[in-house]
Amino acid sequence: MSSAAASVSLPSGFAVLTTFPDFLFIPEFVFGGLVWILVASTKVLYAIVQGWVMFVSVFCFTLSTLLMCLYFCGAHGSKASWVTLDAFYHSVAALFYLSAAVLQAVATLTARDNADYKIYQEDIAAVVFAFLATLMYVIHKVFSLLRWKSS
Repeated sequence: MSSAAASVSLPSGFAVLTTFPDFLFIPEFVFGGLVWILVASTKVLYAIVQGWVMFVSVFCFTLSTLLMCLYFCGAHGSKASWVTLDAFYHSVAALFYLSAAVLQAVATLTARDNADYKIYQEDIAAVVFAFLATLMYVIHKVFSLLRWKSS
């Protein structure tokens, strides 16, 4: 079956860094890595909450790295299943990061009176970067879903 619409595919090689929304991998790495570093460097007052934040930041950092490396290598070829995987992953990552950002904000507000001021500032920075990472993943998700829909 032939169609007039061109098939949309994922970029490969260094085109990953120049195409939208795929160049958003870079700010996702930066903001997610900063969340990981900041939460790991503070005193953990709420282990279950901040454990989830750490899980999300490490999980998304690792999977984003793997996905980007596979795109660089061209392992995805021209298969539509990779477009589906990309849309699914970024949808899950956006949801995970939203939950982690909200939980980190709640933990920061709750620990405001119990924490040293420097630790409190690091927690605030972790909240800001978690919401920025969430924003990057949401934007990537929206455009990945649009690419999936048109493929």
